[in-house]
Amino acid sequence: MGKKKLQTNDFQFTKGHKRLLLGSVFLMATSAIGPAFLTQTAVFTGQFAASFAFAILLSILIDIAAQVNIWRILVVTGKRGQEIANDVVGGLGTFISILIAIGGLAFNIGNIAGAGLGLNAIFGLDVKWGAAITAVLSIAIFISKNGQKVMDVVSMVLGALMIIVVAVVMFKANPPYADAAAHMVWPEHPVALVLPIITLVGGTVGGYITFAGAHRILDSGIKGKDYLPFVNRAAISGILTTGVLRALLFLAVLGVVVTGFTLSQDNPPASVFEKVLGPIGRNIFGIVLFAAAMSSVIGSAYTSATFLKTMHKKLFERNNLIVITFIVVSTLIFLFIGKPVKLLIIAGALNGLVLPITLGTILVASTRKSIVGDYRHPKWMMILGIIAVIITIVTGIMSFKELGALWTS
Repeated sequence: MGKKKLQTNDFQFTKGHKRLLLGSVFLMATSAIGPAFLTQTAVFTGQFAASFAFAILLSILIDIAAQVNIWRILVVTGKRGQEIANDVVGGLGTFISILIAIGGLAFNIGNIAGAGLGLNAIFGLDVKWGAAITAVLSIAIFISKNGQKVMDVVSMVLGALMIIVVAVVMFKANPPYADAAAHMVWPEHPVALVLPIITLVGGTVGGYITFAGAHRILDSGIKGKDYLPFVNRAAISGILTTGVLRALLFLAVLGVVVTGFTLSQDNPPASVFEKVLGPIGRNIFGIVLFAAAMSSVIGSAYTSATFLKTMHKKLFERNNLIVITFIVVSTLIFLFIGKPVKLLIIAGALNGLVLPITLGTILVASTRKSIVGDYRHPKWMMILGIIAVIITIVTGIMSFKELGALWTS
């Protein structure tokens, strides 16, 4: 893994371990930062203005509680999420795998569409051709000789690129920082933020996303209690990475909407870039959108495959075939359905409804010696996890009516 050692608390990690763990951070973060992320943030900022800061803050706290709990238990046991679920209740893991695969497919349709739109904005390519090119590039990464290393590097480069570009747009938009800070703790009409909160949580740690980094760690051969200090840092870093970009994009959009500008319904975040940067803003947004979509296609396909491949012995050795099929099916569905904006918001909310099931299962597993052995899960983490489950159940139920209205509108 490399000769030079990296010291973390009382444990030593090789440079190879550090690369793998950083790869897991950015795989999780860029899985969350896709077209849905950009669309949700822009749409909700346009609706709620500075008060949306409260939804972002609360969702980040819930995200951290969920991800730290899940990553720790997976790494301690050395088992994937669905394997642990089957240990808790026979057949539960299969049920969760199907739910996550459906949610991952819904997101990936939007990811493919987003990448096509991104290439259209940059080069003027037909969106359908752009989607096809994205599918080919994604498949090429997975079937390459060093596919996992390439995936890590691509995720990190695209993640850094998005943060830098959005930060520049935010500074040029000159948003009302003080107003955003005040509403972050004292929002107007907090009950109205229920759907945004569950959608943000679903888009960040719902469905397949919270397992993306942890499954990447397990696939690299890392498991056991000795790695918990670094896993804690990696899990939190992944959430904070998405939180930073979400905050930057929120502030950029806020700086535009407070001037009275109305966001485009067809492509809300693109209209922000054009307003701030002028005509070239469309091309620059295309770069951000393609980076977000491409990295999310990789994360969604990879993680969904890690769930599906354990459903049958014959599937376990055909990971690349599952990934290729997943990407091809997503692309074909997009070509026939189109109109991804509603789908992206609804997919995030539905993934948020899956989170109480997956997180609740992991919390139950953490109390069983037959699953975790002599590991003792910290009580404060358990409490935070339980609070996250309760909040997502309540907000999920409250959001059903709004989801129905959104789908039929």
